[in-house]
Formats: sequence, C-alpha cells, structure tokens
Amino acid sequence: MSYIVFEGKSVIGNKLPHIVTRSMPVFYNPVMKLNRDISVLLLRAIPQKGMRIADPLAGSGIRSIRFLKELPKEKVRLLAINDYDARSFKAIRENLSMNKISLKSKKIKISKMDANLFLLSSFGFDYIDIDPFGTPNPFLDAAVRRLSREGILAATATDTAALAGTSPKACLRKYWAAPLRNELKHEIGIRILIRKAQLIGAQYEKALLPVFSYAKEHYMRIFFSCTKGKERVDEVLKQHGMMGAGGPLWRGKLWDSNLVKKMCSLNKDEEAGKLLGIILGESKVPASGFIETHQSMERGRQRSVPQMDAIIRELIKRGHPAARTHFSPTGIRTTMPKEKAIQLIRNIADKINS
Repeated sequence: MSYIVFEGKSVIGNKLPHIVTRSMPVFYNPVMKLNRDISVLLLRAIPQKGMRIADPLAGSGIRSIRFLKELPKEKVRLLAINDYDARSFKAIRENLSMNKISLKSKKIKISKMDANLFLLSSFGFDYIDIDPFGTPNPFLDAAVRRLSREGILAATATDTAALAGTSPKACLRKYWAAPLRNELKHEIGIRILIRKAQLIGAQYEKALLPVFSYAKEHYMRIFFSCTKGKERVDEVLKQHGMMGAGGPLWRGKLWDSNLVKKMCSLNKDEEAGKLLGIILGESKVPASGFIETHQSMERGRQRSVPQMDAIIRELIKRGHPAARTHFSPTGIRTTMPKEKAIQLIRNIADKINS
C-alpha cells in the first residue's frame, strides 16, 4: 500500500510495510525520525557555511530533502545524494519533485553508485552521513578518506547485538574490542565504535573527536569533528583504554557541551528536547561511565532507593559534578569514585528509611 509520509518540512511517497527490513523496496524507517531531527539540528548549530554534504546511502532521500528544506540556504553549497538501488534512485528523484526541488538545481547531485565508489570518486565533503542498515564498518574507510579538514562525520550503527554485548565474538571481529553486557553496555558500545573510527582516521593522520553521540532504542549514533595532524592523532590515541573488562575503547568526552547547548536552543521538537536536555546535563560531567542507582542497594536489605534529584544534590554538595544520563533512566554520571558514590546512595537511603 502506498502512503504519503510527512516528516519535518518534507513529504515523501513510499510503500511502508508493517516491519522495517533490509529488503524493503525503498528504505524509509519512521523510527529514525529522531536520528534525522538531530542531524538537522547539529548542522544548524555549527557555524560552517557553504558546505559540501554527502548522503551516500540515501534510501528514500528523506534526510537530504530535509537538509535542503530546513537548513539555511547559505549552509549548503552542494548536496550529493546517492543510492545504489535502482528503485531508491527513482524514488529520490520523485520525492525531490514532490517537494518542489528542481532536479536541475546546481546545489544537488544525484547518483546511483556503490556508496564507497561514490565517496572515493568525489573531491571530498564537509559533512558525510553514514546511516546504513547494520554496521557502518564497510563505509568508514572511504568516508574518513573523503572527509575534509574541519569536516563532520556522522555514523549510525544498528548492530547493537555486537556493540552492546549480546554477540561478543561479532564485536571482536567487527570492532576489535570486547563489549560488556551490563548496565553500561550502550555507553561502552558507543565508545568501542568511536575507537574503531578513530583508528581508521589515524591511518590518514585525521583526528576524529566525538562532538555528539547517543544511544536510542535499536541504534547508536555518533558525530565526529575532523582535524588533521600527527600530533592531534597521537593525542586521540592516548585516550584509548579499558572500562573494566570492556574495550579497548575511547575514554574521552562524548559531547561538546557548547554544541549541545546551541542545539537545545534551536530545537522545537518534544522528543528531541527530552534527549538533548538530559545530554546537556551529562555533557558537563567529565566522567566515563555512570552509577546505576537501583543496583547500588545491598541485597537482602529493604530500603527505598533515594530520588535521583536528591542523590545528585548530595553529590554536587560534596564537590562532584553529577547529572542524569540518557543511557539509563536510573543512572547518574558523576566524578565521584564508584564505591564512594554507592556508599553515599546507601547512606541517603538509610536516612530515608530510619
């Protein structure tokens, strides 16, 4: 059955099945609206203008269409839209026309190529969006090679079974690291993926630093800024290490808090606003990992778990930045050492229950 899909300021025609699969005639996933919302916000928030933007796995073209309709005109110099599938190529052209975007516009270039060949045959891009069905692995090398100095690379991974610890052997094969299947699994998965991209960047003397990242439902998403130079690459590699038995992985910052603040100020969407609000708080806490408050209670003792805000206030009072984390509804990110934080939570619980 054919549908008309409205998303952001765009509209596309599509055939939507009940279950999204790789074998869909033209790939459009409505669950990934937030993914595209965040992409638009980030591009609006950064100062660069006249950008060359690449969408190598465009599917229906909805992401590119939203860029054209929702970004300031001076932001985009060229938007290269590509998909190897013939039906997708046809749908992209039809959807552009449906949005009254001329196929003759000098701002757009539409192609039907293998994604890696599409990237490697280009002169380079200021923003490359890798949003595949599954792992971004097959596309990272070509994307990094064609990413310009000061450019932004966005990468999505939907193979969370590997990154979040359900399939540890797959994670080792794909990402050269060991995941953990515990409360930190999604953060550890993101940090493993970051390291993998950074190692690829290091080969080309490109330092990739995450400026925004998040885990949501079935996928992980990271935005990297790129700088050139051996010394900068060396500084990135120094921040690789372990989190317990998980890793090797990236131990540095996951967000640029100033960028997150700007994205918050530009946002008007409720779902994106909730996510950004939590991330803005945790982006200001310089710590890897978080404390799972419900797991801090001793087994066999009947105690109410203190309210999250009460715990955060006590941590801050003791000189340790603290905030909720989007990785868990009951998790708190703080600079206080884990054992001390757990004891503090237990002490607060004792006062409540005394």
